[in-house]
Amino acid sequence: MPKIILLPHQELCPEGAVLEGEAGETILDVALRNGIDIEHACEKSCACTTCHCIVREGFDSLPESSELEDDMLDKAWGLEPESRLSCQAQLAEEDLVVEIPRYTINHARE
Repeated sequence: MPKIILLPHQELCPEGAVLEGEAGETILDVALRNGIDIEHACEKSCACTTCHCIVREGFDSLPESSELEDDMLDKAWGLEPESRLSCQAQLAEEDLVVEIPRYTINHARE
């Protein structure tokens, strides 16, 4: 069972967290199931960037991002080469170390 190690985030998980998931689950689904409320304004439909995360370790084990995800990521705050939308990034067998950026762009809320 792969683990997701979430780095500390001031609001969502100040101490960080170690979560267990199953291959094929998304980072977002595992986080939500464990009480870490990562924002997901589009309800996981790959139509916003509010669930943007940065995969610090294990990035290469994830399935390749779709063209739609890449297009959405171009709009994300703090984009990095290892950025993914947590609603789209499905776990494989390798553990991940994930950072949730400090800010997000949510046009519906702003």
